[in-house]
Amino acid sequence: MTGLHPSVEPYESGHLDVTDGNSLYWETVGTPTGLPLVYLHGGPGSGCTLGARRFFDPQVFRAVLFDQRGCGRSHPRADDPTTDLSANTTDHLIADIDRLREHLGIDRWVVAGLSWGVTLGLAYAQAHPDRVLAMALGAVTAGTRKEVEWVTRDMRRVFPREWERFIEPVPENEREGNIAAAYARLLADTDQGVRELAARRWCEWEDVHVSLMPGWTARASYQDPSFRMMFARMVTHYWGNDCFLVDGQIHDRMDRLADVPAVLVHGRYDVSGPLDTAWGLHRRWKGSTLVVVDDAGHGGGSFGDRFADEISAIAELDIPRA
Repeated sequence: MTGLHPSVEPYESGHLDVTDGNSLYWETVGTPTGLPLVYLHGGPGSGCTLGARRFFDPQVFRAVLFDQRGCGRSHPRADDPTTDLSANTTDHLIADIDRLREHLGIDRWVVAGLSWGVTLGLAYAQAHPDRVLAMALGAVTAGTRKEVEWVTRDMRRVFPREWERFIEPVPENEREGNIAAAYARLLADTDQGVRELAARRWCEWEDVHVSLMPGWTARASYQDPSFRMMFARMVTHYWGNDCFLVDGQIHDRMDRLADVPAVLVHGRYDVSGPLDTAWGLHRRWKGSTLVVVDDAGHGGGSFGDRFADEISAIAELDIPRA
């Protein structure tokens, strides 16, 4: 196992104006003549971290990383309560990805993503299969109502004490409904104290439901009030609206990707995203390989090293670039 690659600086970066007053931060790492690849971060709302650059062999790939609408170094950001999220949907993000591809003069590319980035990557690939060379997807999600219900409600069976603290800010008459949507309303409240409490409790729960993975440590970025607000607003906006997908849409359209080679990498201890989602997609996708990392959860353990290795293996496939 070669694992994660040394950290490198971008050789090119910038902002791309898209629609509705949004400007996306993007960067490219690796080599300009390398195999083109786009990386889609998780969340929604996490933004690209410096560590994400290490997934890609700089001698092999021309890796494009960008911060999705509303987060990271893109603007406007969702931590500003005046930022309107109505033009921040999965379809908008799909259009942004393809606009970035055109801007960089790339015909076809590998699509890689983690967690929410898997759902977004699959939605993009299903919309533009002719633009996708291959896919590398880790901590697999599919944007279903079942997945959101699992994270926001059903996992109270695993973490009952913590879930009671999580649900506490939600009005009692809303607790049997869409919890993510209820939180989105709290995060849009005119009272700053209500907004800040909701962001803090949401991010506490995010830390809880990944805490069973080996080597878990609390996410330091959740201590930043601006990041907390940005992240919580983005996640609840998407989850509260069923990820702006018809329920089951990703699974139902897997035939569009039948000829796209792919690797799915998933942690055995991933409680927040159980393995059955990855298994179900793999069973519908004849061109896919499923890799289960036995010492990992939703990350952690040797997950990063294995994900980097599987991405490197894609470069060895006999796939035409044009």
